[in-house]
Amino acid sequence: MAVADRIGLPIAVHTESASPHEVTLVQATLEQSLLGERPTRLIGDKAYDSDTLDAKLAQQGIELIAPHRSNRNTRTQDGRVLRRYVRRWKIERLFAWLGNFRRLLHRWEYYLENYTGLVQLGCMLILLRNYF
Repeated sequence: MAVADRIGLPIAVHTESASPHEVTLVQATLEQSLLGERPTRLIGDKAYDSDTLDAKLAQQGIELIAPHRSNRNTRTQDGRVLRRYVRRWKIERLFAWLGNFRRLLHRWEYYLENYTGLVQLGCMLILLRNYF
């Protein structure tokens, strides 16, 4: 899981096994942040539509922007806030940049620590390419 800034550069990266749901990984990813400050807005897909996650992020001063699932009964966001959801392509671009590294794309590493190190190395290379 990753958090990117408004340009699409990585701010925080966290790796985990495939079994936990994305909502449970948000706090761990925000704790891995490279910056001292937290983001003011977090844009996610429909999997992030959770009242408990929204409440936890609101306590930290983070606004959650995620479209509602189709089975949601009470609507919590209006269309004005969801206009920012179109900017989600920037995080998808970050994952595409990470996909350019073949070792990350195929996940040849068996141990999570090794894979995490390679993901962090890929993020460092992306940051270096964009700043120099």
